[in-house]
Amino acid sequence: MLKVPANKILLTVSLSGAATFKSMNPNVPEQPDEIAQQAYDCYNEGACIVHIHARDEKGMPTGDPKVFQNIKEKIRGKGVQAIMQFSTGGGPGLNLEQRLTCLDALPESASLNMGTLMRVAGEYKDVPWLNSRSDVARFAARMKELGIKPEMEIFSPTFFREVMVLAKEGLIEKPYHVNLVFGMSYQGAMESTPKHLNSILEFVPDDTYVNISGVGAAQLPLTTMGMIYGCCIRVGMEDNIYYSKGVLAKSNAELVARTVRIARELGKEPMSPAEAREFLGIKPLDT
Repeated sequence: MLKVPANKILLTVSLSGAATFKSMNPNVPEQPDEIAQQAYDCYNEGACIVHIHARDEKGMPTGDPKVFQNIKEKIRGKGVQAIMQFSTGGGPGLNLEQRLTCLDALPESASLNMGTLMRVAGEYKDVPWLNSRSDVARFAARMKELGIKPEMEIFSPTFFREVMVLAKEGLIEKPYHVNLVFGMSYQGAMESTPKHLNSILEFVPDDTYVNISGVGAAQLPLTTMGMIYGCCIRVGMEDNIYYSKGVLAKSNAELVARTVRIARELGKEPMSPAEAREFLGIKPLDT
């Protein structure tokens, strides 16, 4: 596993996701203008990657590249230089083609889900979330064709096998970038405990940077552990709509600011977007 320099953190903010809505927290950004505003606020607090899901006019997940392009232009229009990362996870109502089309809006990075999960609770209980090996390869090939850096989503240690398959086939380039997702219990993902974090880090391939994402109450302790371990970290209302127990987060920037405050107590400063691009092997923004 490759590590972030001891005096730095590399911080991603995931603004809204596919399953968090204003009905849960009215401060979740859904439409392009509010997504852009929260991206701007998070950038000013120290986030160097902005992870984006798009919604249609009714607030439902969409893969429409026109919507993603609109969001991208609004964020850049505010002077935000953070790395733009789009989600190809989409949402339960989107098919494979709809999830793939967001790449046409040319983000710098995009999520790449590395395997199939079985939903075990909620509206889609017993419905699989399919990401076959051939589908994963197709997404990776499209990202490589467009010069988009994949962030490979790991929900189980077995998903690392698929990382090695992509590497062997030349569909991903070093340094590899993976995101370990803990606590997404309704999809049967890894438990959000320090024991599970310590265990899965043993499986991380060489030449790989690790991002840590914790769902719900796990977000704060796991990301704090992650930065101590030299990992990249992710916060935001896709994964956690609360600031503390029973207290809804006022904004994504509030969550980012807390993480940066903790990092500084540990002697760490947020990476700039330019530093993060060099670190992850992403072209400078002006190219």
